[in-house]
Amino acid sequence: MEDQNNTIAGWALFSGIVALGLGSLSAHYFLADKPERPEKMGYAIEGVVSSEGEGAAAEEPIEARLAAGDPAKGEAVFKKCQSCHTPGQGGANGIGPNLYGVVGEAVASGRGGFAFSDDLKAHGGNWDFATLDQWLKNPKAFAAGTKMTFAGLSDGQDRANVILYLNTLGSNLPLPAAPAAGAAAPAAAASDAAAATEAPAEAAKE
Repeated sequence: MEDQNNTIAGWALFSGIVALGLGSLSAHYFLADKPERPEKMGYAIEGVVSSEGEGAAAEEPIEARLAAGDPAKGEAVFKKCQSCHTPGQGGANGIGPNLYGVVGEAVASGRGGFAFSDDLKAHGGNWDFATLDQWLKNPKAFAAGTKMTFAGLSDGQDRANVILYLNTLGSNLPLPAAPAAGAAAPAAAASDAAAATEAPAEAAKE
């Protein structure tokens, strides 16, 4: 009986050593014990493409998103905001200020004496389309000390739609011109052509 107990204890000890060794090996392999982010995260899975960092690069400029936007869709998205903001003319301030006529107005001013944060007051400028886009994307990044607890709208078209909706509420500012489709491509091609013609000239001088 004592031999059997010793055998069980031996196997248990051996299993623990193996588990500890495998844990240490995997931690080293995946750099899990490092404070910095590893260059590659685990195994690459065939057919799955990482979208990390693509959102910001793929997002169209606000002018293009406004041109393709829809105020009605913005009104639907604005329902997320109605727990803090009223949209109607003469509406009372709540947790956040009333937003009637806010597009084009100076940042952190008016609004029936609403108590804006010092960080937002210090920002300056007006609530134009580009500024509203930045604000709605990440309020804390726009003004770190803002009292607004909403994390922001990550979808660029949702932001454009909300801005279009707000613009219908007593503002109706003309929309900025959308960039011409493919305008950047001819400019880049012209730049490449100029570089190509300059190269032989430089070579001839040498």
